[in-house]
Amino acid sequence: MKKTKRKKKTHVPFRMNMMFFVVFLLFSILIFRLGIVQIVQGEDYQRKIERTEDVTVNASVPRGKIFDRNVQVVVDNVPQNAITYTRKKGASQEEMLKTAEKLAKLIDKETDQVTERDKKDFWILKNEEKAKEKITDKEWQKAQENEISSKELYQMQIDRITEKDLKTLTEEDLEVLAIYREFTSGYAMTPQVVKNKNVTEEEYAIVSENLASLPGVNTTTDWDRSYAYDNTLKTVLGNISSSREGLPKEMVDFYLSRDYSRNDRVGKSYIEYQYEEVLRGQKTKVKNLTDKSGNVLDSQVVREGQRGNDLVLTIDMDLQLAVEKIIEEELGKAKSRGGHPLLDRIFVTMMDPNTGEILALAGKQYEVKNGKAEMNDFALGNLTTSYTMGSVVKGATVLTGYMTGAIHPGESLVDQPLKFAGSGGKSKSSWFNRGGAMSISDTYALMRSSNVYMMKTAMRIGGAKYRPNGPLKISPDTLPTMRRYFGQFGLGVRTGIDLPNEQIGFQGELTQPGLALDFSIGQFDTYTPLQLAQYVSTIANGGYRMEPHIVKEIRQPIAENGKLGPVVEEIKPEVLNRIDATPAQVKRVQQGFRMVMQSSQGTAQKYFRGAPYNPAGKTGTAEGLYDGPQREKYIERGQEVPMTWNVTLVGYAPHDNPEVAFSVVVPWAYQRGANSASINNIVGRKALDKYFELKAERAQEEKSDVVIEKDIRAKDEADNKEDTDNQ
Repeated sequence: MKKTKRKKKTHVPFRMNMMFFVVFLLFSILIFRLGIVQIVQGEDYQRKIERTEDVTVNASVPRGKIFDRNVQVVVDNVPQNAITYTRKKGASQEEMLKTAEKLAKLIDKETDQVTERDKKDFWILKNEEKAKEKITDKEWQKAQENEISSKELYQMQIDRITEKDLKTLTEEDLEVLAIYREFTSGYAMTPQVVKNKNVTEEEYAIVSENLASLPGVNTTTDWDRSYAYDNTLKTVLGNISSSREGLPKEMVDFYLSRDYSRNDRVGKSYIEYQYEEVLRGQKTKVKNLTDKSGNVLDSQVVREGQRGNDLVLTIDMDLQLAVEKIIEEELGKAKSRGGHPLLDRIFVTMMDPNTGEILALAGKQYEVKNGKAEMNDFALGNLTTSYTMGSVVKGATVLTGYMTGAIHPGESLVDQPLKFAGSGGKSKSSWFNRGGAMSISDTYALMRSSNVYMMKTAMRIGGAKYRPNGPLKISPDTLPTMRRYFGQFGLGVRTGIDLPNEQIGFQGELTQPGLALDFSIGQFDTYTPLQLAQYVSTIANGGYRMEPHIVKEIRQPIAENGKLGPVVEEIKPEVLNRIDATPAQVKRVQQGFRMVMQSSQGTAQKYFRGAPYNPAGKTGTAEGLYDGPQREKYIERGQEVPMTWNVTLVGYAPHDNPEVAFSVVVPWAYQRGANSASINNIVGRKALDKYFELKAERAQEEKSDVVIEKDIRAKDEADNKEDTDNQ
């Protein structure tokens, strides 16, 4: 019997079908997903693909404020409405021009900054076909053959634009040009101020409403520097650049390396410049995500900005204003008396001799403009102008004599007219002794301002002996030696003040030995008013040359409660050097200075004797040819340059415990027949009076505040006791 085999059933087709179904399903999902990506989200992903870079820009913040030592605001920031423009990368001229035309219809823009070159460039932009006609066919042919560059071709068009062409530009065109000019002066992705002066509320509102149709334009709040005192310390406070100026050309690389933008406002001079790093603040950093066209897709604040740190000056503005008023009054009186046309300025520097803090830095200059007399701020002249100072430097001469061993404290010398061979019969003498001979001490020489005592001291330093009508055999090293010792007091060297562009004065050229004698009485080299203040402070404090400074503290931005922020840095007193004199030698000169102002024969006793604050000091008068701003006029007219007298004064008070030192310098104060010789003493006395008057007033106010505080505390305690008793 034949067996039959049973066929075995396979499951392969089913498994294959399942696999194909799963693959089909997966492909369907993939296609569906691709459809969503391609159709629904295609534009978004396309933008993401086209993103090229993250652009980080800095947003400006207000500068730090400046206060005086009593926390009175001197320089502040004033918020103001502003309209800005941020140019995207690759923005075309046509796009910017179109936006400028729209914006011009919404705001008023001044056109005073528009130059002739701006007008010509704009004319070409507006009149492309007419501009092409300025070039001949032959010139176009040369351009195609690269014989004329595109730059040369454009310059030809510029040169051939006529006045008649420019007159076709209307007032509306010029306003558009002024706005377009601001657009193009900015840098890509960096906000550029279009208008921040006198932006009206209406302009601000209407521009804000139309931002959607003004690509790149924005409305924001800007700031401007505000000065509490219009004609006080302006020359010392300095200036900042405008947003149009931006970084100074000569310092662009320096600032760019320190994370500045080209259109940032920076300090251009003096305090604003010197403390730029402190005042600038920390700018807001914003990261912009852009596409290939430069359009901003998203913005993120990377770092919040912070206003610059504040400066607290050493200046006492109440004293500063009072001293300036004194200068203006006395300078005005002197000018009104007539007979002294060359007098045009007065300087006063007041400082703490123990710390170097500048308490007042006052200077005024008399000018006539358009027939009207003005008193302009010239505080800066205290450190940028120098003059022959006369006898005020005799304290340094005596101490130099001590330090070199030429004389010793208490030594007497004979005051007599000095006559040398070859002098043509002319003699050098003291003002109080024109003919006789008298033995005087060092302190008497200072009190009476003896020229001869100082000259004989210089002769001894130079190894010379006086022989009537004999030659002056003095070492050529005399003047360099004396200058070196004078430098220990700050005379003829930089004082170290925290301001730029300080002048050190001019050194005369030693053409004959006798000039060393003139140097000893302050009639040769020139010094600044600030140098005189440092010099007299060195004598006042016992021989320490203190570095003068005008900034007292650096503080974090002012707190919300209106109080000053925490101290970042306190400028501490700095001793630059101690003079080589002994304490006893310094005290000897201090005694002579006290006698100048308090003894019956002192040259300044008429003005200072009996002052309750017991001052000490030294007067000075320097004779010489006028060397001021009008000197060239005399030379041009062929006229003789007149002789003038500078009058000066240095001092400190109280003499036994100095707390304030000062210098007064009045250049070209008088000529013969027009005496203003006492103006230095009058100004000095009034300035010292005001210092101690303010001190007394503040002490009284402080005392009253303490009494009031005690009364309030006592009342609170009584009220609390009454409440307790009632309970």
